[in-house]
Amino acid sequence: MTAGGLRFGYGTNGLADHRLTDALHLLAGLGYDGVALTLDHQHLDPYAPDVAARVRATGRALRRTGLAVVVETGARYLLDPLRKHRPTLVSAEPEGRAARLELLRRAVRIGAELEAEAVHLWSGTPDPGTTADEAWRRLAQGCEAALAEADRFGIDLAFEPEPGMLVADLAGYRRLLAAVGGHERFRLTLDIGHCRCLEPWPAARCVELAADRLAHVQIEDMRRGVHEHLPFGEGEIDFPPVLAALRAAGYPGLVSVELPRHSHTAATAARHSIEFLHRAATTPTTAPAGEARIRAGGAGALARPAAAVPKEVTLP
Repeated sequence: MTAGGLRFGYGTNGLADHRLTDALHLLAGLGYDGVALTLDHQHLDPYAPDVAARVRATGRALRRTGLAVVVETGARYLLDPLRKHRPTLVSAEPEGRAARLELLRRAVRIGAELEAEAVHLWSGTPDPGTTADEAWRRLAQGCEAALAEADRFGIDLAFEPEPGMLVADLAGYRRLLAAVGGHERFRLTLDIGHCRCLEPWPAARCVELAADRLAHVQIEDMRRGVHEHLPFGEGEIDFPPVLAALRAAGYPGLVSVELPRHSHTAATAARHSIEFLHRAATTPTTAPAGEARIRAGGAGALARPAAAVPKEVTLP
């Protein structure tokens, strides 16, 4: 455990210019507890001819460094060199949805081999001409198929609401959870920056509302209404209450720094981030007097307050 009883990780999508083994040793040397490993061409390519050998080598490197791992599937151009983050589970073309599902199945198998704590996924954005009902039906079907693979290999899926996508927020996650029958392995990735970007509650309150489903937490700074992942101190988030809320919830998983546009300064960014998180995790914080601390218990807990939610957000 690192400072404050939380376990901190760092995403390899912010280490794109490093060899994977170098990245793992860098993170371990800085004191990180884990890594959020994005399956991509420059690190662990799930379509490489020798992928089985690469997975075994990665497993050995993880054991040597002592890093825990979450497997992520958000590579920008892994499936299509011309269209970022496509195809998806809500794409109009059946072959596109099948390609995304095959990636998720490969990720589950890789995750099981690496003894990952979870496998990450998100919804994607509907193609023009797709109705909302069609998109939700396709997404639920795709998630159910991925869950069948997750059940087979005994690993949790950690679904992330993404600004600008079909499932953009916690309320959308609860709707999707209901659509897949409340499956126990259909867990949640909560991105703290996204909470600031578009949720109507403070980020610490989002932790409380999500606590019953958390499998992974991503963390970075962000500003209201702008989906830009920022280094700590460059946005608007007050982090000590967020980390205190995670401790209060008894969250045992990784809290992984998500800076996908900072590979050019990765070593410095990773060092700054772990130092910042250690300070924030040990900074005393006091909840406002009389504030109710209600644990999330279902979709009803996510009824929106009157505060408006920004609609104009950009994808990373």
